[in-house]
Amino acid sequence: MGRPAHIERMTQQQLLSVRLCDLDLAIQGSWLEERIEKVRQELAERGLRLNPHFWLSDEWFSPAGVPGVALPFYLAHPKLTRLERSQMLEAEGATADGCMRLLRHELGHAMQHAFQLQRKREWQRLFGKASIPYPIAYRPNPASRRYVHNLDGWYAQSHPEEDFAETFAVWLRPRYNWRKRYRDWPARRKLEYVDRLMGDLQGVPKRVQSRARPYSLPSLKITLGEYYERKRAHYSVGFSNAYDRDLKRLFTECEMCNGKHETAAAFLRRHRREIRGLVAKWTGDYEFTLNQVLNEMIGRCKELKLKAVGPERRLVLDFAILLTVHGMNYLHRGREWHAM
Repeated sequence: MGRPAHIERMTQQQLLSVRLCDLDLAIQGSWLEERIEKVRQELAERGLRLNPHFWLSDEWFSPAGVPGVALPFYLAHPKLTRLERSQMLEAEGATADGCMRLLRHELGHAMQHAFQLQRKREWQRLFGKASIPYPIAYRPNPASRRYVHNLDGWYAQSHPEEDFAETFAVWLRPRYNWRKRYRDWPARRKLEYVDRLMGDLQGVPKRVQSRARPYSLPSLKITLGEYYERKRAHYSVGFSNAYDRDLKRLFTECEMCNGKHETAAAFLRRHRREIRGLVAKWTGDYEFTLNQVLNEMIGRCKELKLKAVGPERRLVLDFAILLTVHGMNYLHRGREWHAM
């Protein structure tokens, strides 16, 4: 039997030798508690009696047959969140907005499991058969308006169950006028169906009552080091090198400057809102695609260890032009793939 790890006193290297089951973590008392309470309130305001349960595991998921949600352990402690970022380049759900988007998505799965919604004919007609196998990889069409946008990667296009979960997440989001935002999109039919379906389920007790917690943190015997080795192998950590030539022209490679300069990745994160505002008029409804490309470029800047050297305003404007070009190229490629 292992002893609880004293996370605060350990270095990142020491943490990698600790088993997940020995991490002394809990949702209670962490920032996740407030996020969960907020999403429970969103369900209550819609009159839904899902009453989901939550537990810590190794990733985000809602298992088949269980109307509950597992959250990744690294979100329960800031030091583990930093470790996740250092190992995987990002920590999924580590921001307030990102966490809420994921919680609403997983609650879409939990609603499906609680009421076995995939058995309904109209559900199948709009989203597809839930029984089809999940693809190893999928090629999304960034230009498609048949799917809503909630999580990164045009995730609704990966599988019928993900399409429903993403649609539910957009529907559940408070003060989000999806009728206006998706006014001319075929995806609006799915949102209208979810709106009718959830109206029918108001006040209805869930059919599936399981309180199981598959793959809960205390059951995971592997070390953090083993966990990250497997995770990197599965997700093939890294960002596209398609932007390298342009990024190296705009920013400076690490060995060519001193340590006083801000990293290009930090620079872009700091100016993210301004840059998106500058190019928004050129992207129209495709701001979601723009954000995907921006995230890829920021990640690649970090991998290349680029620095932001030069007049700040010029760098912002030049990068805005660069992002517009690559964003539109991405959309054009998406149309070409689906025209074949």
